[in-house]
Amino acid sequence: MSVTPLLNLLDSTTLHVLLVVFLATMIRSAFGFGEALIAVPLLAFFIPLRVAAPLAVLLSITVAGVVVAQDWRKIHLRSAGWLVSSTLLGLPLGLLLLTGGHQKAVKICLAVLLFSFAAYSLIGRAPFTLTHDSRGWLFGCGFLAGVLGGAYGMNGPPLVIYGTMRRWSAQQFRATLQGYFLPASILGLCGFWVSGLWVPAVTHYYLLSIPVALPAIFAGRAINHRLHGDAFMKYVYLGLAGIAVSLFIQTLRG
Repeated sequence: MSVTPLLNLLDSTTLHVLLVVFLATMIRSAFGFGEALIAVPLLAFFIPLRVAAPLAVLLSITVAGVVVAQDWRKIHLRSAGWLVSSTLLGLPLGLLLLTGGHQKAVKICLAVLLFSFAAYSLIGRAPFTLTHDSRGWLFGCGFLAGVLGGAYGMNGPPLVIYGTMRRWSAQQFRATLQGYFLPASILGLCGFWVSGLWVPAVTHYYLLSIPVALPAIFAGRAINHRLHGDAFMKYVYLGLAGIAVSLFIQTLRG
């Protein structure tokens, strides 16, 4: 087979896309969350947002599927089930919020709340913890994840907050979040398909991304297995703070 067609595929745009995919996928695989605010904004510099968003969801399904297959024994099935079911109830409200006129104010409030929670957990002497699953917290965090997912495609922060309160281990945290993201992302992809946003360009970049995404998933797993206890929680809180700052900046810049 001639090398020329392969070189033609790897133009500057494709190389940038693959670099973003590798970075975002490794972060998602290592910590279980955080790739959405990395992948979509960076991909949108090189490809249309209408392509970047469905591509990110396809990659999310891929990461979640591989992680679930690898570490399904570490998933808190009851927690994941409650979170998914309550997310379905929150989605319609999120879609209504998407069409409302107060999106900027809501995003800024969300950024402030996330940063405050992360900062308190990092410097506070006694972060709030749950010794066992709470149906009220599960429903509240899942419902809020549905609202934020429907409005802004940001399911992750409420789930991360619940996981930190439950003090899941790094491996349980990663696996349980993927047990949630797998069905949630499939539902999101169905929405893109129904809306006609799953165009050939999405499939094109997804197929090119698979050889990059798979090694990133395994690299992220190796990083995750080196993280334990308070050190892992510290990285999670820092990740939440980073999401809050990124969301605040994106909101102000429109």
